[in-house]
Amino acid sequence: MRDLFEAAAEGPGVDDPLPDRMRPTRLDEVVGQGHLLGPGKLLRRLLEADRVPSLILWGPPGTGKTTLARLVARTTQAHFESLSAVLSGVADLRKVLAEAKQRRGQHGERTILFVDEIHRWSKAQQDALLDAVERGLVTLIGATTENPSFELNAALLSRARVFVLKSITDAELEGLLARALADATRGLGNSGVQADADALATIARGAFGDARRALTVLDIAVKDALLLASPGDTPRITVASAEEALQHRALLYDKAGDAHYGVVSAFIKSMRGSDPDAAVYYLARMLESGEDPRFLLRRMVIFASEDVGNADPMALVVATSALSAYELVGLPEGVLPLTQAATYLACAPKSNAVLTSYGAARKDVKAQGPLPVPPKLLNATSGLSKSMGHGKGYKYPHDLGGLAPGEAYLPEALEGRRYYQPSENGQEREIGERLKAWRKA
Repeated sequence: MRDLFEAAAEGPGVDDPLPDRMRPTRLDEVVGQGHLLGPGKLLRRLLEADRVPSLILWGPPGTGKTTLARLVARTTQAHFESLSAVLSGVADLRKVLAEAKQRRGQHGERTILFVDEIHRWSKAQQDALLDAVERGLVTLIGATTENPSFELNAALLSRARVFVLKSITDAELEGLLARALADATRGLGNSGVQADADALATIARGAFGDARRALTVLDIAVKDALLLASPGDTPRITVASAEEALQHRALLYDKAGDAHYGVVSAFIKSMRGSDPDAAVYYLARMLESGEDPRFLLRRMVIFASEDVGNADPMALVVATSALSAYELVGLPEGVLPLTQAATYLACAPKSNAVLTSYGAARKDVKAQGPLPVPPKLLNATSGLSKSMGHGKGYKYPHDLGGLAPGEAYLPEALEGRRYYQPSENGQEREIGERLKAWRKA
């Protein structure tokens, strides 16, 4: 079976997808990565000098990670092997490494191993690769859309240089689209289709920095234009037809990926920062991308206690009610209680006293272990327990107007500890004043 590098060497066929036909064959054709491949830049110098170290290419989809690997395949004097982390396991890796060892021993030939989506490999699979990289048996080029600091073993990451690829700008994508439309050899120059400048701009904006997506949409738009053109008229891509070709686009949001956690983080921080507009935007972005509403509702229930707490006790009621309402009505109407909860939480007074209170109490529990409960707080359930002083001296608050002045409830070693420190926000201001009076009494 041909691998992607053998296919690249043979060149794209006329029936191949447009992104494959337009894939750069020279460094100067790469779009959008001038900070890495511009004249005099480090990665360019390494490629031109055939001194490629083990490296990790990290960037969003469609920014050129696989393209760079293919360019290395064209320029390097080393043998090239490629594996897909989605399709390959430890057995495939060991086979490649055994062949690399044999190749080096017999011919002194270097091996460059390209691993696409390397973040999908488990720790065990990454460990199987580590020794070969460490000994120089292979030079690794890993491609990932995820933060390598989180997804790759620290030992493996320390032996590779990380290069960050940026999303391609709209202007750069417009240039790429215009080039593809005019290229009669690899692109669509023989189609006879013309495009309005605004139409190319529309496609570029809708691609969200992804060159593959932009070219795929352009290909669709050209085919639509040819199909719909009247006899004798020049087929043309308009803004309307560009939007039609984009209608099935997917938002940049992977429910298992780095973008997912970035959007969730923005949603939480927008509510914490009391910005209901931003909170609703990120909520809509996740819901429209297919996120499970229950996941978002669980996050809001946690937020209601962690970030609002007793500053507005109704926050937890609203969040849990939204969960119940969603279970009752489902989608699409279920977005309404979600939106109500998100805007309520964003606008509620904020306090993290619940979080800090538990953290402080937990610290003492961990440090001092199970301290004995004061005997007066124990129930005298038998003659023996009474003889041990259980319940003796306990003051019943309801007999004293609701508060027993001077009564201590913490274990003796912790008397005077103050775990719950109400904030000055919302209802906690009143709670704080009440506690202050009680503690003084």
